[in-house]
Amino acid sequence: MNSNLKTAIEASLKAGEVIMQVYDTAFNVELKDDKSPLTEADKKANDIINSFLIPSEIPIISEENKQTDYQVRKTWETCWIVDPVDGTKEFIKRNGEFTVNIALVTNGKPVLGVIYVPAVKTLYYGDVTNNEGFKVELEDHNTSIAYILEHAEALQPKDSNSNPVQVVGSRSHMSQDTLDFVETLKANGSDVEIVSKGSSLKFCLVAEGNADVYPRFAPTMEWDTAAGQAICNAVGVEVISKETDQALLYNKENLLNPFFLVTL
Repeated sequence: MNSNLKTAIEASLKAGEVIMQVYDTAFNVELKDDKSPLTEADKKANDIINSFLIPSEIPIISEENKQTDYQVRKTWETCWIVDPVDGTKEFIKRNGEFTVNIALVTNGKPVLGVIYVPAVKTLYYGDVTNNEGFKVELEDHNTSIAYILEHAEALQPKDSNSNPVQVVGSRSHMSQDTLDFVETLKANGSDVEIVSKGSSLKFCLVAEGNADVYPRFAPTMEWDTAAGQAICNAVGVEVISKETDQALLYNKENLLNPFFLVTL
């Protein structure tokens, strides 16, 4: 296994362990400047992930780190992109649909990604260079890489001709753009089923064959998507910008993503 991928997996598991320790307490919720929620889990997980990634001497973009000025960042060929707790709102609701996201990006493109779902101890990881993506059900956060390699199951996206078309979206409040996308599918003769998950698990639904397409016509940041894109790309699923019709790129001057489509 690639040494950086091994590091990212180990970091995600340790972060998941501390996240669940906070999850089981009466934690406080703060609001950041952008009004998004922040908990002790975000801070502790970020500290743990940094402790694993800093020794790699590869710079880090994390939602919970102070962002480096773009004049410096633009010189980085490779960097980590991290969301210590993706789906903090799901964490606060205690519905289990939150993740640890860690990706490695080179020249703006994700080359590996790890998504860990600590509430159910499920690990997803992808290596784009080797075109390999896997899912592993763990028994414990303190699981060895040897166990992971032995029990990993290859991710397999769906056949692109499936019917009904399973679209990732909110069952209760989809944007008008997403509703229009669904109506277009129906107009082209497809039956449509809506499937829903929180956080970066939406990418995993497509990568593992439990959905066909994920239209994201609402704001996201690079740390929300980099790991999911790496896992999808590793198994042949594309993440396409609605602005450029090309793959989403990373370490941009503005870390806000354009709208995008995850599809075969």
